[in-house]
Amino acid sequence: MTGRRNLILTGFMGTGKTSVARRLAERMGRTFIDMDDEIVTRAGHTIPEIFSQLGEDAFRHLESGLCADLSQRTDLVIATGGGCLVNPENRQVLSRSGLVICLDCAPEGIIARLKGSSDRPMLYGDSPEVRVRDLLSQRQRAYSEIPYHIDTTDRTIDQVVEAVHLLAEANPRLWLVRTPVSSYPVHLIPGGLGYAGDLLAAAHPLCEVALVSDEHVWPHWGARLQEALSDRGFRVSTIVLPPGEQNKTLQTVSHLYDRFFASGLGRSGFVVGLGGGVITDMAGFAAATYMRGVPFVAIPTSLLGMVDASVGGKVAVDLPQGKNLVGAFVQPLLVLLDPAVLNSLPENESRAGMAEIIKAGIIADPELFAMLEPAATRPDLSDLIARALQVKIDTVEEDPHERGRRAVLNLGHTFAHAYEVLEGYGLHHGLAVSIGTVRAALLAEARGISSPATTRRIADAFRAHGLPVDPPPHDPEEVYEAMQADKKKQGRQLRFVLPTQIGQVIVVDDVTEVEVIAALRRETP
Repeated sequence: MTGRRNLILTGFMGTGKTSVARRLAERMGRTFIDMDDEIVTRAGHTIPEIFSQLGEDAFRHLESGLCADLSQRTDLVIATGGGCLVNPENRQVLSRSGLVICLDCAPEGIIARLKGSSDRPMLYGDSPEVRVRDLLSQRQRAYSEIPYHIDTTDRTIDQVVEAVHLLAEANPRLWLVRTPVSSYPVHLIPGGLGYAGDLLAAAHPLCEVALVSDEHVWPHWGARLQEALSDRGFRVSTIVLPPGEQNKTLQTVSHLYDRFFASGLGRSGFVVGLGGGVITDMAGFAAATYMRGVPFVAIPTSLLGMVDASVGGKVAVDLPQGKNLVGAFVQPLLVLLDPAVLNSLPENESRAGMAEIIKAGIIADPELFAMLEPAATRPDLSDLIARALQVKIDTVEEDPHERGRRAVLNLGHTFAHAYEVLEGYGLHHGLAVSIGTVRAALLAEARGISSPATTRRIADAFRAHGLPVDPPPHDPEEVYEAMQADKKKQGRQLRFVLPTQIGQVIVVDDVTEVEVIAALRRETP
């Protein structure tokens, strides 16, 4: 099937589906389909006649058949009937053909829009006001299964058209991360920060929100996110922290607790972390422990945060003895990734994120790694983020609490964390991962489980993106001593993740001190 994927608008009656879809079709140069009109044409009866003469079951059968037919076409803008996608099979069929967006409206707005309408058989019987509220209640669960929503209550048709068009043109991507206890969505939406209010309103009732950010990120993106949430009806309090790993401490978390309590945040509210990995770590840990846990939303603004800290449910703070020694596993309410915010990143931050993407390729995606080698043509950044995310999601779904396979994500980290500690956390985590991964490759080569060519490819890929491959000038024995605080130790034995080839790694815990020291002393190829 060729052509552009369909755009499908659904939602309750009176939310503006038909009017918005018709204008969008004109604007986007697509064919407009009103499903109710199409059913009338096929059946030779009006909608009220179908309901009165054939019954609702017959109408729903016609509706399902039309869904199947439309799913085989492309370049459409489709306005469904209000009850069409209540049927999960219809949702699945149309979702496979394109982007489904649910239009919402407050009950009072719907009642006002439908006043005087005589062609709505689903409103027959009780008073229209009672039927609207009853039907909304019955359909709410089905509507909530649709990931993307636009509220139309206080928007003009032109404003709704603009909002839907921007979302459709952003080509949003969605992953559902499944764990044994819950699941949560990860949204990758260029320009999605302005859409956060609608996204969160579809996922959680309106409530108190604590928005946590830092002094570097807030001037760029804080006000925009605060406005998006406030405009949608959330009551937002903001907390702006000093930046940097050196502030990822229990003292800072205690400060967050104080601010949460002072703002009136209760267990019905949630915390949003807007920032890099440090902010999402701290905000997530504070949310997981405040009042025995409130929901947490991660909106990372660094490339490193998007491909590493945002997915997997690990949140933590540092102790003087080492990184991430106090923490928890807690799954977020949702994750929103907006690549547009990366435009404000300093070059050093962008490079640090590329280290994690390269690492993902080494672990489980040889094609991703090949895209990042020196001679490769640079692909779209969103595509790189998506592939790196897929590696992490596949891994954490298999092992959500890091008791087995998930340990592979720590490639390079045993070396990296030691250098970070010795550098007083002045060495960026992503840069430390680059250095540490090359050391891990040298160790694998020395053990005879990898080749010098693989080590060279790994080092060259990091170099191609301006990343360091040579370690800071610390004595190897000093580095080995710093490794002893590593939380991944098995008893007294250090654990290392070693690449055997591009796309394949193993976890070992039988490496001797002599082997580690030798790997630390070797020159980088």
